[in-house]
Amino acid sequence: MAIRKKKTIRKIPKTGLNAVPFDKGFQSTLHYFQYNVEKKQISDIIKTYIKNNYNASDKRNILANSEWRFSTYSHYGCVAYWINTKQEPHCKSYSKATIEEYFGSFKKYIDSLIEPGIQLLEEKKLKEKEKENIIVLSPQQRLQKKIGETIIQDLLELEDQWIEGKETSINVYEQFKLYGLSGSATLPVQTMVEGWLLDYEDAYYKRCEQAVEGYSHLKKSELNRRINECHSILNDLSKIKLATRAQRKVSVKKPKSADKQVAKLKYKKEDSEFKIVSINPIQIIGCVMLYTFNTKYKVLTQYVTRAGNGFEISGSTIKNFSKEDSRSIKLRKPDEFLPIVMSKSQTQIDKEWNTLTTKTTKPNGRLNAETILLRVK
Repeated sequence: MAIRKKKTIRKIPKTGLNAVPFDKGFQSTLHYFQYNVEKKQISDIIKTYIKNNYNASDKRNILANSEWRFSTYSHYGCVAYWINTKQEPHCKSYSKATIEEYFGSFKKYIDSLIEPGIQLLEEKKLKEKEKENIIVLSPQQRLQKKIGETIIQDLLELEDQWIEGKETSINVYEQFKLYGLSGSATLPVQTMVEGWLLDYEDAYYKRCEQAVEGYSHLKKSELNRRINECHSILNDLSKIKLATRAQRKVSVKKPKSADKQVAKLKYKKEDSEFKIVSINPIQIIGCVMLYTFNTKYKVLTQYVTRAGNGFEISGSTIKNFSKEDSRSIKLRKPDEFLPIVMSKSQTQIDKEWNTLTTKTTKPNGRLNAETILLRVK
């Protein structure tokens, strides 16, 4: 019968802090820490020493220092570990005085971190205080600040040029686009320009003695020019508000297929000459009335439908519109008539339409790249 050999279990070698060679003395331990203990472990060992050997105030100040102060020096980690584990330091190669010098140097180093820590904590407090003093502007305050730094400055510069005798003007519609301002920014500008207009009209029509005296150096033609310029600015502000309203996101739930219906629709998003913008074309689906304006031929069209499900769009063609009720007309003065279409009631529009001298025709339902989508009902 064969004799079974006894199975030997290999001993797993110790590593890291479990293998610190205390039995071989202080010098061997120093070398071991230098090559076998990670920086993170050295930092943890030194911080444990600090927590066990300093009062609360000094502890807080020392630990406020940067991480590298605790992880860089392996020989200090070694000293701290001897103290933390309550080992009696011994070494054949080093004298007792040399070992004491290592321990003394370590204590001196840790003590030297108190003052820098105090300074770092004070700096931290100052930064936190500065952070508390930072004024956070609300969205409305940010808007007012932007208005004051952009379009208002342009108007003040315009006023300075007028005082210098220059016959300058400003395109407020284009400036609003340049600065990324919308209809919500028009009120401060409107208030400012209406103030100018009141003064100039008081002087022009001799309604106020002070205004007449204040602008007595200006010719009547210049007063009239400035009055017209103010009206032009105010008209631009009205168009900006209407454009903002037209582009506002629609909260009304639309048919699921609406986005697909308008996906290939050709239309003009904005026209700088007439200062008008198109509504979101998805608003057309399901509506019963649509106004469009061809900027190339200056043709205004009113589409009307009697269909229960309203308008539909196929490609660039309006579907379901009534040929009997729909109409088109060429505008001789679009700048005067378009604001009426965009802001007045249907009764008022009809009344003004009937005063036009050009011929009313029937539309074909086709839209193109020159067509502005003005308004829906």
